Amino acid sequence: MSYTDYLNNIKKLLIENDAKIIAHYYVDEQIQRLAEDTGGFVGDSLEMARYGSMQKESILLVAGVKFMGETAKILNPDKKILMIDPEATCSLDTGCDFYEFKEFCDKNRDREVVVYANTSAKVKSISDWVVTSSIAVPLIEHLTSLNKKLIWAPDKYLGSYVEDITGADMLLWDGSCIVHEEYKTIELKKIMMKYPDCDVLVHPESPRSIIQLANTVGSTTKLIEASRISKKKYIIVATEKGILYQMKKYSPDKIFIEAPTEGEGATCKSCGRCPWMNLNTIQKVQDVFETKTNEINLSHDIISKAKKPIDRMINFNVTKKTINKAS
Repeated sequence: MSYTDYLNNIKKLLIENDAKIIAHYYVDEQIQRLAEDTGGFVGDSLEMARYGSMQKESILLVAGVKFMGETAKILNPDKKILMIDPEATCSLDTGCDFYEFKEFCDKNRDREVVVYANTSAKVKSISDWVVTSSIAVPLIEHLTSLNKKLIWAPDKYLGSYVEDITGADMLLWDGSCIVHEEYKTIELKKIMMKYPDCDVLVHPESPRSIIQLANTVGSTTKLIEASRISKKKYIIVATEKGILYQMKKYSPDKIFIEAPTEGEGATCKSCGRCPWMNLNTIQKVQDVFETKTNEINLSHDIISKAKKPIDRMINFNVTKKTINKAS
């Protein structure tokens, strides 16, 4: 089937089922186009969930990974949340087991618990704060100004990045993203030599040695904006390659180069693709309305507990923006 055939079929299914697609920047270009062409939304995980809460539709179809579906359910408890593929997960999520993490927190009760959005609802339910990469630094700066000692989970690279900037007293969980961890410093330097007049955009889930080579370090939204305003023709991007669709859309005349994950002799010089994000396909979008079995279900207790640290982050972000506007 052509994209147009899928689009026409799925438009009908969305109307018939009172549903809307919310997609992450990292899913395949075709899925992002589908979300946009059907009146849905493409953004980061928190933006996806918040957008969903403002929609009248009773079903949200999440093109992303499991923790994104759970966050959507936490912020939209009265809506049905369906995943395109129930097996789509995240190494940061699976690498932070609830029971092991709870034991870790119980041994360090003098510390406030800060967890990245890329965690399960159960892990969020025992945290004090949830953060995204865009708000991590200002929030930790705020907590450090209050002399708070912290637990940070699960991404050790993002945690180290925040720690370097803020000087915070943080115990770091030993987790990592399997995509960002694979970027190779020597290979990136070679590409930078090949394109000396370039900008290098890096997600802070990457190792410190990669971050140190960046012109811009930031969240998916920040990297897209940095690519848009850059005056350089060549842009090297060190994050999941799905983001290139948005970058190319805003800057069609620029040349985007994927940062290398492999060295000489490899069959794939840049394999910056999340295997779980890649499980989201346009055929599965169509199929999910036939089965409707990929629903995210969370207990009322987990939703209630996990929503508190998310709300604290949202309220902090609103306060921060208000202060910035006034100053």
